[in-house]
Amino acid sequence: MANTPWAQILLFSIQTGSVYLLSAVALTLTYGLSKFPNFAHAEFMTLGAYTGFFIANLLHLPLPLTVLVCILCAFLVSGSLGLMSYKIIFGPLLRRGSSLIHLMIGSMALGFIIRYVIMEIWPGGTQSFTLPWPEASNIGPFRIYIPWILPIVAALVAGVSMQLLLTRTNIGRAIRATASNPQLAMASGINTGRVLLTTWFLSAGLAGMAGLFIGMKASFSPTMGWNILLSVFAVTVLGGIGSFYGAIAAAFIIGLAENVGVVILAQFGLASDYRTAISFVILIVVLLIKPEGLTRLFKGN
Repeated sequence: MANTPWAQILLFSIQTGSVYLLSAVALTLTYGLSKFPNFAHAEFMTLGAYTGFFIANLLHLPLPLTVLVCILCAFLVSGSLGLMSYKIIFGPLLRRGSSLIHLMIGSMALGFIIRYVIMEIWPGGTQSFTLPWPEASNIGPFRIYIPWILPIVAALVAGVSMQLLLTRTNIGRAIRATASNPQLAMASGINTGRVLLTTWFLSAGLAGMAGLFIGMKASFSPTMGWNILLSVFAVTVLGGIGSFYGAIAAAFIIGLAENVGVVILAQFGLASDYRTAISFVILIVVLLIKPEGLTRLFKGN
């Protein structure tokens, strides 16, 4: 391991953590208000990748503008689907007092429907972006490639934006109040229905962005979102269910652990496919020691 490029592994860890941050924060937002794990979250990510793929093939603009339009469209399309899924499916189920199992099965069913619709619209299995990315270049000990850097920048912007949204705006304070005590929030005059719709839109939009960045980095398929959903759940649980700041910390912990773990696995001749297991080993160990995850570290927030 003496010749291992640790600086590059650190960069890959930050990149992986950034993707997990976008998707796990998104999942945490909806869980904090709706109180069930949304398995259709995987397909919101996949839809973001395919939306960006469609837009990139449709437009003939300069690369920076194409990327910005792809990000915006992935956010809006996935976010709109998330909003509609709550309004049409999950909102009515929650108002009827459906059990956790019913909600989980409903989200799985929605996920399969979205996946097969995607497969009908984009047949042929694996797809890949053909954008004219600049060649990778060396900066100090790092090898820099634009698709590796984009999720880091996006995660930084999204993290700061969400922090400002949740702490400095009326809708952010309404989201926190509704997550803490929906009955009291409603009694205080907060339109909890509008808060839930806004949260589902933001959550699905962030998931779509995460999926887009995964698709830009490598080839992708209709099962792309499902393939990383387990790691996203591991991040969410490790950070503390419903904890925004815990999810941020957990995303980078898991990202670092997975990338360092791949190096260790390679030393023993094991495939990198085991990297997902690394997330759950860490999760189990932490939960045995601290069952609440990282929540208490951010209790003041």
